[in-house]
Amino acid sequence: MNVIEINQLTKYYGKHRGIENVSFCVEEGEIFGFIGPNGAGKSTTIRTLLSLIYPTSGTATIFGKDCIKFGREIRKDIGYLPSEVFYYEHMKVIDVLKYSASFYDHVDMTRIDTLAETLDLDLHKRIDDLSSGNKKKVGIIQGLLHEPKLIILDEPTSGLDPLMQQKFFELIKDENKKGATVLFSSHILTEVQNLCTRVAIIKDGSIIKVENIHDLRENNYKKFTIEFQGAFDMSRFKFAGITNLTQEETTVHFLFRGNINKVINSLQGQVLHNLLVEEPSLEEIFMHYYQKED
Repeated sequence: MNVIEINQLTKYYGKHRGIENVSFCVEEGEIFGFIGPNGAGKSTTIRTLLSLIYPTSGTATIFGKDCIKFGREIRKDIGYLPSEVFYYEHMKVIDVLKYSASFYDHVDMTRIDTLAETLDLDLHKRIDDLSSGNKKKVGIIQGLLHEPKLIILDEPTSGLDPLMQQKFFELIKDENKKGATVLFSSHILTEVQNLCTRVAIIKDGSIIKVENIHDLRENNYKKFTIEFQGAFDMSRFKFAGITNLTQEETTVHFLFRGNINKVINSLQGQVLHNLLVEEPSLEEIFMHYYQKED
C-alpha cells in the first residue's frame, strides 16, 4: 500500500516554476528520501502535499485521499517538521507544546516529557531564550507528540549539533519501527544514505530519478582511483561507462558502470603505483546525475 502517491504534480508561482510533473510514491512503513539542492523544489512539493499551497495541476493523495479535498482530515495523522520553525517568542516551551497537543484527540501528555528528555530540551524555558538548535527540538517534539502515522521532515537537522543529529536519527528509526512512514527531505546526502531505503532525486523542479539506495550504490557504479608510476595515457579512459573523470598529476579518479574487466584491460602496459576500487558515496552518484542532466 502507498501512503503517498504523487502524479504529475505541478506548481507555478505566476510565470515562475516551482515544480513540474513531479511523480513518485512512498510505501507504507518505509523511510523515503527526497534529495536535491536548495531551490530544487523539495519544500514546494511538501507544502503542496500538506495543502498549504494548491497545485497548478496534477494530483497527490495521502492515505488514499486527495490532499486538497481531505486536507484537514489527513493532517490529523501527519507529523510535519518544516525547514524553519517560528513560535511566539514569549511563550514557554511546554505551553507551545500543550497548545499544539490540543489540536489532536487523545494525546498522551507524558510523551512530551519523554521526547524532551531524549532531545535534552528544557520545557520550562521561554522560546526567545532558546538557541536555533533548541527551537528545532521544539519543532521535532511538536511533529511527533501525537504519534503520527506519517512523518514529513523538511531539512530536519539544520541547527542540531552532530550528537543531537544522531539522537534524532535514532528517534526517527524508532518511530518507523513502531509503524510510522517517513518522508525525509534533505540536501545533506549522507543523512539520506544512512537512513532511507529509497530516494527521489529532484533538480530544477523535476524528478531525475527514483531508485533504491542499495541499487544506486551497489549495482550501478564503482569508484576507481588509479595512481600511475610516471607518465600515463589519459586516452585509455575514453570509453562508455566512465563518468566524473578527473586527473590530479599522476592520479586519475572516475566512476564506472559496467564490466570492470574493461577498465583493467585498458591498463595493460602501464606501470601502476596503486589501484583502488570501491563503492561510491551517494553524494558522488548524486553529482553524476546532475552532471549528466547538464
